[in-house]
Amino acid sequence: MPAALAIAAHPDDIEFHMSGTLALLKQAGWETHYLTVANGCCGSTRFDAKTLGPMRARESQRAAAILGAQFHPSLCCDLEIFYCDKLLRRLAAVMREVRPAIVLTHPPVDYMEDHTNTCRLAVTAAFAREMPNYRTVPPRPPFAGETVVYHAMPHGLHDPLGRPLIPELFVNTTAVHDLKHQALAAHESQRNWLESSQGLDSMGKLLDECSLAVGRMSRKFTHAEGWWRHFHLGFATEAANPLAEALSQCICRRSASRKR
Repeated sequence: MPAALAIAAHPDDIEFHMSGTLALLKQAGWETHYLTVANGCCGSTRFDAKTLGPMRARESQRAAAILGAQFHPSLCCDLEIFYCDKLLRRLAAVMREVRPAIVLTHPPVDYMEDHTNTCRLAVTAAFAREMPNYRTVPPRPPFAGETVVYHAMPHGLHDPLGRPLIPELFVNTTAVHDLKHQALAAHESQRNWLESSQGLDSMGKLLDECSLAVGRMSRKFTHAEGWWRHFHLGFATEAANPLAEALSQCICRRSASRKR
């Protein structure tokens, strides 16, 4: 059974931008995995980090179960995601355990450094999957299969300079939109934090606005998630596109008019 691994920075990042695609891959017979590099321990004005970290881990486990994905523990605290040897070796170990044909992660540009550093770590961990001289922590044997990395839409659908971004691939998530809501609702501790820190009156409303906006970009779907395929060198053959193959009935490409 082929495997797909979603790697995001914080609890609930997967739900906003990757969970629909992950759920559809599960329905298509794929083995799916769920990992947030940071544990979300700084995302509250009500709870201290010691209390919040385990709380958010439990919420993430519930969300992963709703999506039918295998949960993997976080590797560090919020704002401690750096492109560093320690985190890379640990994430590379997970990569070798899962042996994913598809990796879903953040885009190379996003509104905060935890997201962009997670992207860099995920890309390098995938690249190092078949290097026998690269030692992971804990030690895991390399594997030689193809791994294709796909980058999700940035949070807010714009780059850090406020410029809108149009993805290469669109996945129709309309059929699993309610499931995305259920997974997001598992992150109960985030509701008050997002209201106070970002002025959001509803996590569910934000999810709807985001997926509807990407759906409009597709010019075809009501709700959608957007993706860019990482350049193939070092990861797979040039023609490899397992996401498009696995979800061929619910995927479309950016139109020619959008490319100009």
